Amino acid sequence: MLSEPRSGRLAAWGNALLAGIVSPDEAALAVVGEDAVHRVEGVPGESAPVGLTLALGRLRGLGVSGLRVALPAPGHPLGLSGPPEFNARALEAEEAVVCQGAALGLVPEVSEAGPEGDVHVEVLWHCLPVREAPPADVPSLGEAERELAEALREATEALTRLDVAGSGPVAEAAIDAYRARATASRGQDVLAPGYPPRAVRVLELAQRVGALVSLATAHGHGGAVSASEMSARALALRPVERTARRAQVAAYNAFVEERGAR
Repeated sequence: MLSEPRSGRLAAWGNALLAGIVSPDEAALAVVGEDAVHRVEGVPGESAPVGLTLALGRLRGLGVSGLRVALPAPGHPLGLSGPPEFNARALEAEEAVVCQGAALGLVPEVSEAGPEGDVHVEVLWHCLPVREAPPADVPSLGEAERELAEALREATEALTRLDVAGSGPVAEAAIDAYRARATASRGQDVLAPGYPPRAVRVLELAQRVGALVSLATAHGHGGAVSASEMSARALALRPVERTARRAQVAAYNAFVEERGAR
């Protein structure tokens, strides 16, 4: 979760474009990032996949005034509003963008092409109908910030009591690498222009917490040696990961929420 989800980049820069803060070319370049190409299929009025610039222009013409992020996981349809077909596709991709102002959503399909050593990533966004309803389980920025701090504190206390902190040279090397990346990213923009400073702060914290949870789960079970200790570790980390995802969604959606409150 340290790296930005593609739905986050699309929503953030798409919102800046819709608000007239950045140009279409700026937005498209930022969304594509290090990928080779992004295209959008299923845009109303288009019979074939089109580029991001044209797709965003078409969506604006259809009345889209903002873009929200969904980061669902099994049992947690975070940011989704239906219908089941869209939710299932978003859950498979673990992310989606939901339009405000038109009953449409976008789900990325990521593929790799090219020979070994020269692989490039292509993204095809599927534009699909969505249900116009409040998104599931999305907190406000203030709620997300409080929840994230509380969940992190409780998990740290629980893991300390269990004495199951990450150990071993592989885990330590991974944590050192994470800290170096986190330090290097300080001061860099993690959201598009126009987002409130609090959203930037919440997103940075959510991404770092999510990255640490990923490190903790990707490198074995730390000092947990029994089945009961491993289960306790998983129980301690699960709500932290969930809270970090909720905070990410709140940060990405802050642009739309703030403009709607004016």
